[in-house]
Amino acid sequence: MTREPDTDADEPTPDDRPAADADRAVTDGGAAGADDVTLDPWGSSTVSDYRKLFEEFGIEGFDDVLDEVPDPHYLMRRGVIFGHRDYRPVARAMRDDEPWAALSGFMPTGDPHIGHKMVFDEIIWHQQQGGDAYALIADLEAHSARGLSWDEIDEHTRNYVLSLLALGFDPKEGDLYRQSTNREVQDLAFELGIEANFSEFQAIYGFDGETDVSHMQSVVTQMADILYPQLDEPKPTVIPVGPDQDPHMRFARDLSTRMRFFKVTDAFASFELTDAERELVAIAYDHREEFAADPDTPRCGEAAAWLADYETNATDARDAAVEKLDNAGKEPLRPRVRFLDRNATDAAFDALIEAIDGEKRRYEGHVDAFDLDHDVAEELARDVEVDNGGYGFQPPSSIYHRFMTGLTGGKMSSSIPASHISLLDDPEEGYDKVKSATTGGRETAEEQREKGGRADECPVYELYAYLLSGDDDEFAKEVYDECVGGERLCGGCKEQAAELMEEFLEDHQEKRAEWEAKLEELDFEIDSDRKRAGGD
Repeated sequence: MTREPDTDADEPTPDDRPAADADRAVTDGGAAGADDVTLDPWGSSTVSDYRKLFEEFGIEGFDDVLDEVPDPHYLMRRGVIFGHRDYRPVARAMRDDEPWAALSGFMPTGDPHIGHKMVFDEIIWHQQQGGDAYALIADLEAHSARGLSWDEIDEHTRNYVLSLLALGFDPKEGDLYRQSTNREVQDLAFELGIEANFSEFQAIYGFDGETDVSHMQSVVTQMADILYPQLDEPKPTVIPVGPDQDPHMRFARDLSTRMRFFKVTDAFASFELTDAERELVAIAYDHREEFAADPDTPRCGEAAAWLADYETNATDARDAAVEKLDNAGKEPLRPRVRFLDRNATDAAFDALIEAIDGEKRRYEGHVDAFDLDHDVAEELARDVEVDNGGYGFQPPSSIYHRFMTGLTGGKMSSSIPASHISLLDDPEEGYDKVKSATTGGRETAEEQREKGGRADECPVYELYAYLLSGDDDEFAKEVYDECVGGERLCGGCKEQAAELMEEFLEDHQEKRAEWEAKLEELDFEIDSDRKRAGGD
């Protein structure tokens, strides 16, 4: 179907938007409307400056790891996936053809839209790279945190599952489940709940005395989802999420560590050191030639005297380390790997001691090994744990994608139909929404030709970069260059984008219809059995 392009004079421009949107800096990523980096997994937060996440929450830039990823997805290459937390173990397993997994969940609270498609694509790409892929419907969370009825949840579940399958998820090679029907996840959530406490829920999520217990239960259930791929064996696992979900990731990483039988650290003497103290004692040990009567056997007291004069900004850590070294007196200062007993059974602790080769020394609550490399020690501790009935979890990794800007220039919201394109929209409706979208264009065609368009501030260009260009980087770059160079005007650009969106929706919905006919073949319950009196 052909349509006449709109004139550029009718294009909405940044000056037509609310004042808050006109100041948006999309070069830093993100949708409009947020001036801070408060992260709320259940709110409608957006992030206006993604760089702050690196500083405040320890998220690393994805560019730092991009070269380590075989055949990276176009969302990675274009910076849409902008950050990660500990993705290197996943990339390494991918390169070395070792076991690894990817998981993400979808809360069925509305129609799936093009913002959700990013996460669908990330899971599917990881599956195609050889990972064990897990996709879950967070129906317990939707019921407890959002208050949806089970009838509503079932309707949305069907739509999410159909779009996921239509986009390429292979249910025979992957694991597709609902929280409410996965007993292993629920059992794991119960075990994880033993390691969680209410003060953490208050600090992380702002829960208080008015918070429903089921909402708190939904948190540990989500933690169980994140760790579920490792139930059969510990392995690197990545969770693709938006940055608003980072509180869940930090909490899951903490819980995965608390569930371990052993903690492996480096040590230099019989006493314990904090991380900051250990770093300073390591510096002292490296300078033992300067202070030790016998550098082959430096004494703690000698190291204390040297370290007391060492200049550092970490004066509190230095003073504490000096006191501990001084109290140890003539005890030799000697590097070793330490296995701390966290949750180990007596049998597991004994098995660990038996498995350590070379010189070792057992204490109450820990054992020191003098001939083991730290990485080897980590692997040994995990193997002993798994052999003795423990989980051996590896801390889960995560990757973070930018939020898509809404078509109206603000944030993309399921409650504002004009701001997003649903994967269920009629193709003609998708066409019309793109044609009505706000752009980063200038006031007039002449000014656009003279100054160029503002692609970095344009929701329509985001459609090209995030979806419409697919894997074709050259096409995405061509659209960008033509826009900022003044060759591309908004009317023609939106016409092309609208036609591509219409084609995408037509194709997607044809594939949804094909899967609709095969849903009964799946080992998946579309309709919940929780519909009972009072259940809604």
